[in-house]
Amino acid sequence: MTVLARETTGEMLLRRLRSPAAWRETVDIFAVLTAASLPWSTSLAGIFNALMLLCMVPFLDVRAFLESLKRPICAAPIALVLLALVGTLWSDATWGARFYAVNPTVKLLMLPLLLYHFERSPRGHWIFIAFLVSCALLSVMSWLVAFYPNLALKTDPPERGVFVKNYIDQSQEFALCAVALAYPIVTLLREKRYWLAGLLTALALSFFVNMTFVVVSRTALVTIPIMLGVFALLHLKWRSIAIISAALLAGAVLAWQASPRLRHTAERFTNDYARYVERGEATSIGLRLEFWRKSLSFLAEAPIMGHGTGSTRGLFERAAAPAGQNRASAEVIGNPHNQTLNVAVQWGAIGILILYAIWILHLLLFRGEGLANWIGLLVVVQNVFTSLFNSHLFDFHEGWMYVIGVGVAGGMVIRAQRGRAKMGEAGS
Repeated sequence: MTVLARETTGEMLLRRLRSPAAWRETVDIFAVLTAASLPWSTSLAGIFNALMLLCMVPFLDVRAFLESLKRPICAAPIALVLLALVGTLWSDATWGARFYAVNPTVKLLMLPLLLYHFERSPRGHWIFIAFLVSCALLSVMSWLVAFYPNLALKTDPPERGVFVKNYIDQSQEFALCAVALAYPIVTLLREKRYWLAGLLTALALSFFVNMTFVVVSRTALVTIPIMLGVFALLHLKWRSIAIISAALLAGAVLAWQASPRLRHTAERFTNDYARYVERGEATSIGLRLEFWRKSLSFLAEAPIMGHGTGSTRGLFERAAAPAGQNRASAEVIGNPHNQTLNVAVQWGAIGILILYAIWILHLLLFRGEGLANWIGLLVVVQNVFTSLFNSHLFDFHEGWMYVIGVGVAGGMVIRAQRGRAKMGEAGS
């Protein structure tokens, strides 16, 4: 009896190893684990992502996958990676620096794979739920760390209310989750499912409250109103927009009065700018303005093809003023803290055209109705506007948020479009 059971179990395992459906389900599980671990650990996210990629290989339909690469939404990210590789040929940086600068673009190669897989998988919503739940748990830990700083795993340097990573990454996650919940909340209210709508509203408010009273990045302060505005214009009537805008304005005023930390974060804008303009101090805003000014001059020197992959730091070293007196002009950086300028300095107008093609093509992909369209659109909009102040497409955390968000949501959208097309053909 035991031998028979063992044989049956072995046959079952062998059958699953030979089953494309079982492998696709395993890919979905690793995708869930990647999304769930991303807010907590770069190492775990990288490991699960590598395992997900390995599980895609055994039953990959190579011909269908290669055919999918011809789509502009897949070809544009690949083109940027190829440009980064080719750009090493005219760079004057060391070869180590050149290949190091290629590395941030490589994650874009996962976009075609995720689009291909989730065009065929019915479990794309698992990934979004996993990321939301993970961020909700991180929000709880953020409150605990705010009151008990010794609980933080991040200690160098310590940041108030940050359990792991940094307050910029945490704010990006919370802002994305809070605004993304607006669509299902409105949908549930229209369907008169008030309890579930109330639960999601409470969850969204918990993210906003955390950013108001614990910690928030200035980038999030700028981009949250833009994301909410996009939602209002796409999904609300003008009367609803007016009412909700008045409520949000009143809430913002109350938050401003109740949260000294929020006021301090906002007031640093003007203080940092004044200190940079008057004394040339290396404040956060001052450094960005200095990096942008110098990057534009570098672009003017090589406007078409740029200075090559990995050349940015060397250019800043040669342009740096003598050190002393904490002056912003003496700072050296390998990243100008603006995605467009980061690309422009290395690859010129060619790189800018490819970068903007990626964003525009992905925005156009999410023009329809539905939760997947809304999440994909929001991920692209957030990345575009936060990339005004950072190189978020190339940063590990925000870059993977973009790749996973666009890849999963895009695959779901294409799957839905194929389903509607088949129904139309059957009907005709």
